[in-house]
Amino acid sequence: MKKALFFLSLIIFGGILVGSIFFQKSQEKEIKEVKKERTKMSENLSGKKILMIIAFRDFRDQEYFVPKKVFEESKIEVKTASDKKGTAIGADGGDVKVDYLVSEASAEGFDAIVFVGGPGAIEHLDNEGSYRLAKETVEKGKVLGAICISPLILAKAGVLNGKKATVWTDFTKSQAKILKENGAIFEGKEVVVDGKIVTGNGPEAAEKFAKEIVNLLK
Repeated sequence: MKKALFFLSLIIFGGILVGSIFFQKSQEKEIKEVKKERTKMSENLSGKKILMIIAFRDFRDQEYFVPKKVFEESKIEVKTASDKKGTAIGADGGDVKVDYLVSEASAEGFDAIVFVGGPGAIEHLDNEGSYRLAKETVEKGKVLGAICISPLILAKAGVLNGKKATVWTDFTKSQAKILKENGAIFEGKEVVVDGKIVTGNGPEAAEKFAKEIVNLLK
């Protein structure tokens, strides 16, 4: 009886051991596949370039730095344009070296153009230079993004006509009204994608907004 129990215990222990080894190998294989897929995605996006447009003063830090990190983690090269050369300062104190003037920037050579919001966005970027760049981006079939208050710039440029979009709104909802007046179909969501145009409604949507842009560049 004791021998039978002993052999039964050995069989059970052996079964558990084999099962454990099999499970471990299975997990290792799954981890390798995930790493392989991530590497593949990074390789696919290396060589891609994004131009981020910010106000020289009071851009929204989170809407610049969070997407920039997402883009760079995908091996995308990021450049920055503003209405002035030098060091742009965010509303929360972040500083960014400006590579290009918006007035001189072109969609040529970039895979996506992204307008960042913030308290200074309308004062610094709501102008003909930004409208030209937004229209050129669409004409060339590139990805165009705008977050927070910046979708208003796209609307005034005429590129949201007939397109679904979102925007940051205050209690007056006047921002949504401007979108509608310029032919956009306003949706009160964090992030809206319509074709190659991505809009986000504020800093809390920054990561999701950036990931949607990355998806369009795959």
